[in-house]
Amino acid sequence: MLQNIGGNAFLLISVLVFVAVLLLLEGAYLLWKSYKGPEAKKIEKRLQALSASSDHTQRAQLLKQGMLSEVPAIERFLLGMARAEGLGRFIYQAGLDWTVSRLLFSCAALGAISCMLIVYVAHQPLLLGAVMGAVFAAAPLLYVSNKRARRLGKFEKQLPDALDLITRALRSGHAFSSALQMVGDEMAEPIAGEFHVVHDEVNFGVSLQQALTNLSVRVPLTDLRYFIVSVLIQRDSGGNLTEVLSNLSRLIRERLKLLSKVRVLSSEGRLSAWILGIMPFALAGVMYLVNPDFMAPLWNDPIGISIIKYMLILMVFGAFILRKIIKIHV
Repeated sequence: MLQNIGGNAFLLISVLVFVAVLLLLEGAYLLWKSYKGPEAKKIEKRLQALSASSDHTQRAQLLKQGMLSEVPAIERFLLGMARAEGLGRFIYQAGLDWTVSRLLFSCAALGAISCMLIVYVAHQPLLLGAVMGAVFAAAPLLYVSNKRARRLGKFEKQLPDALDLITRALRSGHAFSSALQMVGDEMAEPIAGEFHVVHDEVNFGVSLQQALTNLSVRVPLTDLRYFIVSVLIQRDSGGNLTEVLSNLSRLIRERLKLLSKVRVLSSEGRLSAWILGIMPFALAGVMYLVNPDFMAPLWNDPIGISIIKYMLILMVFGAFILRKIIKIHV
């Protein structure tokens, strides 16, 4: 009898401990979700985006300016630089959570480390080390530029659908600010967050003209500026805004369609550029695997080293020329 009672008590305690641990894990997950979950991050990005306004009047400065650095001394130094704010806007347009100091530190660190490796480890001249250091120092900037181009390209592709949504909302009797909120609620990033910021700025008391101007600064796209100009002109002179936005949406779609056709027609040129850029290194690797002694003079003999240097310089110039040829603006 006592054994049965003891066994039941042990089973009951085990179940209670299991339930307690389960509730503890559930509470920890809910706590993490409230501070670090997707919804919390979305709200945090919207609050950070509100500080990207270019208007420095007291009415438009709803929140403090975005931080250029987490270190106060570096923050004060960067605030004195003329291009620091533009670089911060450049990072914001890329959709990254970096600070300006982090980007500059990454560039300086990569440049210094690569220069020291070329000069002290590879025993190459200081001029070559400085050139390679400059190339590696530009790598973070190129990464941010690539992310920015991708984000703006995605925004541009989403813009016709957003204009159609605004047009349908206006035709159904909604106010323009409500239509902006619909775009922020129903569409995906990055266009949802930007239109949410416009809606929030208007709700906080910023004029619609200034809020749309801030949007054009945060997202420097020509098609978006057409939309902003159309809205502002309609507010001043009147007219059928829904028809204007519908025509603008159709025009943007036709331009994107033409751009896609141009990319298809220029795909052969891009493929040729990739082949011409990769082929020398691929052939050198194959020849080294087949006959290492035949390729050894290229990095053992001073003449071979000079040939590699001039070859790399000419290849860089050739890559820029090929990029200029195959890049067609529409």
